Parts: sequence; C-alpha cells; structure tokens
Amino acid sequence: MDVPVKVKAEILIQALPYMQKYYGKVVVVKYGGNAMVDPELKRAVMSDVILLSLVGIRVVLVHGGGPEITSMLTKLGIESKFVGGLRVTDELTSEVVQMVLAGKTNKDLVALVDQMGGRAIGLCGIDGGMIRSEKAAGEVDLGYVGEVKSVDVKPIELALSNGYIPVVATVGIDENRHVMNVNADTAAAAIAGALGAENIVMMTDIRGLMRDTADPDSLIPFVHIGDVPDLIERGIVKGGMIPKVKCCADAVKLGVKRAVMIDGRIPHAILIEMFSDEGIGTLFHG
Repeated sequence: MDVPVKVKAEILIQALPYMQKYYGKVVVVKYGGNAMVDPELKRAVMSDVILLSLVGIRVVLVHGGGPEITSMLTKLGIESKFVGGLRVTDELTSEVVQMVLAGKTNKDLVALVDQMGGRAIGLCGIDGGMIRSEKAAGEVDLGYVGEVKSVDVKPIELALSNGYIPVVATVGIDENRHVMNVNADTAAAAIAGALGAENIVMMTDIRGLMRDTADPDSLIPFVHIGDVPDLIERGIVKGGMIPKVKCCADAVKLGVKRAVMIDGRIPHAILIEMFSDEGIGTLFHG
C-alpha cells in the first residue's frame, strides 16, 4: 500500500529532532546475526547506515562473520570447535579468520555500501595497530582468541573526517604481531568507548533482553548496568546473551551515553530505534 505524501512528510518532521540530536555525533553499529545473512535485511541495514551518514551522523559499522568463517573452514575440511561461545582458533583457523573477516566479508560490505550510493572504507584491527590484543585468559586454551588490550581510533577518525563510513572487521594483533580472533561485540564496545560515541547499537536475533524468551511481551526496555550481575545470577541473562549484555554494560562504563540491543530481524530497526520516541529493544544506562 502506498503511503500518502503528507504522511511521509510528517514522519520526516517527527525524525528531525533526533537527527539534530545526533548530528556530528559518533554512533557505532555492531552488525551481526540474521541481518548479515538475509539479503533484504542486509540491504536495509546498509540503507540505514547510509542515511545516518548523509544526515551528518558519524556512523561506524563494526562486524563479525561467524557463519562465513564456519562455511570457509568446512570447505577447507577444518572442524569448527567452540568453548563458551568462542571459537577455538589454532594457527590455520587464525589465517582463515583473517582471510574471511578482513578480506571477503569486509570488502563485500564496502562494495554493497558503494553500490547503494554510500561511501565506505574497509578497515580491520590490524590497520594502524587499531585493536591491540592479548591472549584470552581462561581455564581452556582457546588458541589465538584475543581480548582487547587497547584501541587506537586514529584510522577510524581519519575515515570519518574524510566523509567515509568506516567498516571495521574485528581481528586484532598481539605484541608479537600475530593476528588474533576478537569477539565482535567486545570489540564494538571498546571501539565505541575509545571514540566517545553517543550511542552503540547492538544488532541481535531477538527483540532485546527478555525476562522469558517464550513470552514475546516480556521485553525489558531499560536496564541499569548495576543490575546486570543480579540478572545473570537469577538466570534472566544466560547463555549467549551474557557476553552481549556484558558488552553493552562495558560500553556504558567506558563513557558511551546509550547502549541499545535491538532486533536486527526487523527491517530498518536502526532508524526505528534512533528516530522515534518509542524505540525498540533494550536500553542499557548508568
């Protein structure tokens, strides 16, 4: 059904205060989940990102690419192993991670932005020593899985200052110049903090943080980061949601003003969240 021109105009007017609010500010979008797999959702995300950039918002797109890595490893006859949701990364797997994330996945996204009329430049944590990493600590040796030690945002700021959308693949580098596989949520939070971002938007495959995943009406719209440990202890935050929620809390601790977890399966979820009173998903605040 065609939307009347008057209604379209009213929608734009309602969005104006939010455009003014975010104008010139940095917004980090952590891109992942089904929105990276479904072609229509992928185009919707890229159009949202391009629009944000065109109205003067300094948007940074940070991405992972777990399914693409697994697919390539399968083609090469290499078994994928996971511990606690993290990929066990030996020497060969590390090379594949770099090849897929910093190569194919990253450049495919840059090409799509270009095709849709935007200006993007692909970066990874190796460029300019952007993401310095150290071996992840834990009871199990995960190989070349890295924790973020420091972030140098100069390459990102250089791209932003020249009108490009930085598209960042989350591989890091350790003190021995070895490529490290860094969790994309963790990297996005660290990058947002280092940039002093106004907002970080974490795209997931669920509505947000739910009290009961079987109850679609149990969305928790607001979470104080001080309540996160209790939510984990009570089992409301569990499994794969734990690292995502912790990363939202970490971003706020690092000075990011808003950390929002949204459902990336909804077309144009980024615009709905940023340019409306209601928003969607779960907002984490200090």
